[in-house]
Amino acid sequence: MFTVAVVVGSLRKDSSNLKLARALEKLAAGKLKFNYIKIGDLPLFNQDLEGNVPASVSTLKKEIESADAVLFVTPEYNRSIPGVLKNAIDWASRPYGNNSWSGKPAAIAGASPGAVGTGIAQAHLRSITSGFLNMPTMGQPELYFTFKDDLVDAEGNVSNEGTVKFLQSYVDTFTGWISTHSQAKSKAA
Repeated sequence: MFTVAVVVGSLRKDSSNLKLARALEKLAAGKLKFNYIKIGDLPLFNQDLEGNVPASVSTLKKEIESADAVLFVTPEYNRSIPGVLKNAIDWASRPYGNNSWSGKPAAIAGASPGAVGTGIAQAHLRSITSGFLNMPTMGQPELYFTFKDDLVDAEGNVSNEGTVKFLQSYVDTFTGWISTHSQAKSKAA
């Protein structure tokens, strides 16, 4: 079983992205262990603090480094990723030469009430993860989830059978992605 650091880019208590993450977690039972990373208590990134890193930043970096992979589940704010998510990305990639994200297989998903889902935010995030952060990022299937209030309940159950099948395919592909990159990493070591 692989451990996945789950970074939800929304702090809202009733976040549709958190509900989507919970639905994916339920479908991944027995294959992936989800560890939800807290990003709401991080201070704003300030390079002056790198010499005396706040405890919340140290925790963030350790949780990412101990995971086998990372799942980003993000809303789209103003055609990009939320500031709180960018802040977490910046903290965990610093100081220069100590990038906690590097080499971690990643997947990106997102939920929105709009028909386009979170496509633009995911494109921005993909350019960050696969570019500078050096994370092999799963390309397909893409998960731009149009969220309806009654689609996922509080326990992570999905009400639509077609959606369940699609989400299960996503989880299965991500599990394979992690496995492939874990094996390649083991061979390289």
